[in-house]
Amino acid sequence: MSNRSNNTLVTEFILLGFPELCHLQGLLFGFFLIIYVVTVLENLVIVGTISASRQLHIPMYFFLANLSVLETLYTTVTVPKLLAGLLAGAKTISFSGCLTQLFLFLSLGSSECFLLSTMACDRYLAICRPLHYPAIMDSKLCLHLALSAWLGGFLASFVSTALISRLRFCGPNALNHFFCDISPLLQLSCTDTTAIEMLDFVAALAVLATSLIVTSVSYVHIIATVLRIPGGAGRRKAFSTCASHLVVVLIFYTTTTFMYARPHAISSFDLNKLVSVIYSVVTPLLNPIIYCLRNRDIREAFTKFLQPLRFP
Repeated sequence: MSNRSNNTLVTEFILLGFPELCHLQGLLFGFFLIIYVVTVLENLVIVGTISASRQLHIPMYFFLANLSVLETLYTTVTVPKLLAGLLAGAKTISFSGCLTQLFLFLSLGSSECFLLSTMACDRYLAICRPLHYPAIMDSKLCLHLALSAWLGGFLASFVSTALISRLRFCGPNALNHFFCDISPLLQLSCTDTTAIEMLDFVAALAVLATSLIVTSVSYVHIIATVLRIPGGAGRRKAFSTCASHLVVVLIFYTTTTFMYARPHAISSFDLNKLVSVIYSVVTPLLNPIIYCLRNRDIREAFTKFLQPLRFP
């Protein structure tokens, strides 16, 4: 990328959001506000229900509670700033604020990759090694695995963010996105970004490939084990414990792989923003529904959780 003639360094960015839909700002605000509030409430209900019910104090629900906390933070990193821009026109974000948002977004996304693969391993042990499962997946190992997923995500994103922070941004400062993401940021830099693009591609591919391989191998063994179970009812019962996780995995990995496991910055920002809305706003809304809609244990625990709150 060639140097700009203007050497004045950018100290803040303007998040353009959805300029092509400027006549629908009010409708967009209501749409994203409803999705955000529902997402936060859904995940808080899951965390509260799991915490309050002793019957749900098992590894599968411990990891689900972690996923709910993670996705609440994940959507909170981007949506409130988007809502502020739609409502009050507060579309500027400082350089440090932009880097902080980028780091948190990438870190939480990477942590979700690792957490989803951890949940796949948990389902593998529960279905393929049921006799050894209680001894292997004890509370200490669960805590270590969850902490590793969280810390691994933040460590995986540190280098890319640190390198981007050293780039020069000379203007223009209009970011064609609704949050600070890698592709639109690199497009604005007035220094060569080839090395960072390639490093970011390798880092994203490493995170996605590692977690995807672990998840895929786990599900190959799970499916093979389930198919050996005699009787259709037994197979359906066994597979029902991981079907929701499999759907979430497919949605998450499809969108994130499309966005980040690419060797060049995406040039079509309309497509960029559409996919970003799916995995950063819509997916966190759908995941609690996918996990809990057909989960009898959570429904029963939630009903018991509400009983003390009911009027006599």
